[in-house]
Amino acid sequence: MENSINSQNLHYLLELKNVSVSYVPGKNAVDKVSAGIKANTITAIMGPSGCGKSTLLRAINRIHELYPNIKTSGEILLKGKNIFDLNPMEVRRRAGMVFQRPNPFPTMSIYENVIAGYKLNGISLKKKEKDEIVETSLRNVALWDEVKDVLAKKGSFLSGGQQQRLCIARALALKPELLLMDEPTSALDPISTNHVEELLLELKENYTIVIVTHNMSQAARISDNSMFMYLGNLVEYNTTKQMFTKPQDKRTEDYLTGVFG
Repeated sequence: MENSINSQNLHYLLELKNVSVSYVPGKNAVDKVSAGIKANTITAIMGPSGCGKSTLLRAINRIHELYPNIKTSGEILLKGKNIFDLNPMEVRRRAGMVFQRPNPFPTMSIYENVIAGYKLNGISLKKKEKDEIVETSLRNVALWDEVKDVLAKKGSFLSGGQQQRLCIARALALKPELLLMDEPTSALDPISTNHVEELLLELKENYTIVIVTHNMSQAARISDNSMFMYLGNLVEYNTTKQMFTKPQDKRTEDYLTGVFG
């Protein structure tokens, strides 16, 4: 079955071509996934636990290469260039990752957390440049007014929702084209979740976002397009409205109506 998004002749910011990922030889956790993602959209990846959602997301910024047993094949094109032909540090700068649990670096201040990516990449900045990046990044996540007087404090003293926004600011500081988010609100309370969702809708104006979520109502609220994965396969990829109202595959329908997953 042709997924309707892929059947349109569009220019994609990100294109996956037959992407497979395996943790053990001969068994793919992600199996030959192909999809195109347009700029300035939010794409939700949904599916039951263990279906390959997070594995696929992490392949996009080559994080799997930090673990020698994980093998990735196929092509992942970012603005038409295969990421496997680029320096992995450049890929991780251009495709920022935000994880499930807020993870500010515990020994660093709020200020240091925001610009940590520059330090890790060996990029030296003048004090004025650092100050500008910190303020802009924190303003981008609506955190500046809350923390501008306590920038020297450790990030760990913030609330869970504030910590996650700090982690998003840390990813944005490197000026990525793509923001990859692995269930970024699953550890947050409903009010903090709402703040992050509103933030993502604002960030979409300047960034392309791919979000793994177990929360179907979240996908319905914020995503333009949705992927449904099952047993490592991309079963369906469509506009979120189309998928939630007229799913084309029985497995998608069963998942969305709570029959399984």
